[in-house]
Amino acid sequence: MITTIIFDLGGVVITLDQQQSVRRFEELGLSDAQQRLNAYTQEGIFGDLEGGNIDAETFRQKLSLMVGHEVTTEQCNYAWQGYAKEVPQRNFDALLRLRSEGYRLVLLSNTNPCMMAWVDSPAFDGRGHSVRHYFDSVYLSYEMKVMKPDPNFFHRVLLAEHVSPFECLFIDDGPRNVAAASQMGIRTYCPENGADWTHTIYEYLK
Repeated sequence: MITTIIFDLGGVVITLDQQQSVRRFEELGLSDAQQRLNAYTQEGIFGDLEGGNIDAETFRQKLSLMVGHEVTTEQCNYAWQGYAKEVPQRNFDALLRLRSEGYRLVLLSNTNPCMMAWVDSPAFDGRGHSVRHYFDSVYLSYEMKVMKPDPNFFHRVLLAEHVSPFECLFIDDGPRNVAAASQMGIRTYCPENGADWTHTIYEYLK
């Protein structure tokens, strides 16, 4: 019986627009932004930030050196937040409905403090609520210092939630992430980025 639903952030709760973020980093002078930015797992200083190996200030300093001029914290946040295309109201409604139905909702995301500056703020849903208003627990790669699809990320979440894999449904738009969770016995659902999962999810909760 499924008691806990584990959600990815980008691609599931938020519709992603990788190219918008690429354009914003290019505007800052990062000419190879297209090669450096990935839809699912980052590398280099981008991966170091999301993996918790460096903090936002160190990222800002390293990016400034890469582009040859000083980049502000606000510019870093703006560029990273380009990944967010929209947050459909139907997703907020569905999350609240699922919680009212008794499911425990958990957020598990490869993300960074620049993106979370918006996601974790009252501006997130346009109604004065951060993402934490919609979830019982939040697990972030840069805080946990581990990234999907590393099985250790899932292990640590299961331990913290005191739940078995067979009691969980994991929703992520990344095939590699879903495969890693599935190998651990977690039921999975892999919608495409931005797809309406709000009704289909019940087929996986049966």
